[in-house]
Amino acid sequence: MNILMLTSETVPFSKSGGLADVVGALSSSLNKLDNSVKVMMPLYGFIDRKGFKKERTLSIPVLSKEESVTILVKKVQKVEYLAVEHPLFSERKGIYGDTSFTPYSDNAYRFLLLCKAAIEYIKASDWKADILHAHDWTAGPAMYLAKAAKLKVKTVFTIHNLAYQGDFSRFDLLSSGITPTEKMLSGGGLEKRFNMLKTGLEYADHITTVSPTYAKEIQSNEQGCGLDYLLKARSSSLSGILNGIDKTEWNPAKDKFFSEHFSVKKQSGKSELKLKAQAMFNLKQDANIPLIGMISRIAEQKGFHELLDDDVPALEQIAREKKCQFIIIGTGDKRYEEKLKDIGARYDNVSVNIVFSQELSHIVEGACDFFLMPSRYEPCGLNQMYSLVYGTLPIAHRTGGLADSIINVNEDIINGNGFLFDELSPNSIYKIVNQALSFYNDKEHFNIARTNALKSDFSWDDSAEEYIKIYGKLLGGAK
Repeated sequence: MNILMLTSETVPFSKSGGLADVVGALSSSLNKLDNSVKVMMPLYGFIDRKGFKKERTLSIPVLSKEESVTILVKKVQKVEYLAVEHPLFSERKGIYGDTSFTPYSDNAYRFLLLCKAAIEYIKASDWKADILHAHDWTAGPAMYLAKAAKLKVKTVFTIHNLAYQGDFSRFDLLSSGITPTEKMLSGGGLEKRFNMLKTGLEYADHITTVSPTYAKEIQSNEQGCGLDYLLKARSSSLSGILNGIDKTEWNPAKDKFFSEHFSVKKQSGKSELKLKAQAMFNLKQDANIPLIGMISRIAEQKGFHELLDDDVPALEQIAREKKCQFIIIGTGDKRYEEKLKDIGARYDNVSVNIVFSQELSHIVEGACDFFLMPSRYEPCGLNQMYSLVYGTLPIAHRTGGLADSIINVNEDIINGNGFLFDELSPNSIYKIVNQALSFYNDKEHFNIARTNALKSDFSWDDSAEEYIKIYGKLLGGAK
């Protein structure tokens, strides 16, 4: 099959979150399964142009004028990356805004231009796409545009996080030369707004999301983000496929960021790495004290309200009992950052690091005994998978992909590889962490759980096969 991926970000060129990892890894896996895969993305100003070659120039109709875009191409591991060159992308500092808190006011126009470029490319190219696979709100309108252009291509739309919908004025559609339909709009009366994600959900031939549990959760009022009615109506065309991880990057036996390598058969390197990490993060070196890691965007969604907003915060309750150590890495909400730094300053067993670092993330995942993820919701989650393959037992709220990837030791002591809890509250976090700390002292069962975790396989192979089944069904059984 010929598959065109459409995305606002993808490794190895641009990244603000897990979307980029998923698109890059899935495309590579699909290619290895004898499919021809191209990935269309914007050519942002920060992307190194080395190795890109001009393929073609396209004229994009926009209201009463035309925008000219250049398509540049570069092959990486047999996947062709099509970079859309236009000043709206190349003359900007960021992907969605100069910072994560300041989105560009013309984002609707920018990403509608990307969507239109995909349609014009399919029309002009000798390479005939069978599948147009669009990712998240920025690519949602391409599902409508493919139908409007009467392309023969079948369309798949993947929700990576339903909370981010691309909500804009209806006039943004008009300025792009598109007449709004009711399916593109959300809200009522004069308050109707252009919703880019809803557009994708309405017009795609099939919808996927990034875990089976999340596919069920988003059909509920609690997690449907105002679109549960639509997702329920389209439930027969909605699939949840758990993301995989890149095993070439996340492999404790070969990790490039540390030399204390380890595996299922040889686990001693993990203990050595723990001592190294304790020294790096100014913690007392003690091989016997449980070490808990958190690598996260510091935000309410990730459970920081429950961790930090209480008379005696859950994190502080755990820290002051001195039964464990914490290493926390991340950036985000300044209010929570300050609370974390305050706790870190008062407790010598808590290391708070307001930084984003790939190297430190790998070291912490490898060094820790436990990894705390009290997320309110988590469409798929990747850190719990990284933790598992590095023998670090996740302690997580039972939601989304966390529920699909972690086997709770409290329910299956033989096959368990982590801890799941149901009620998200400060007291529940305190209780489950203390339960994990007690489990740490039961060396026989702890070592079984760690070995189970190290045996985890989250390769993209199975996930890619699931996507191929969906593509094939849309194409009438063809592969």
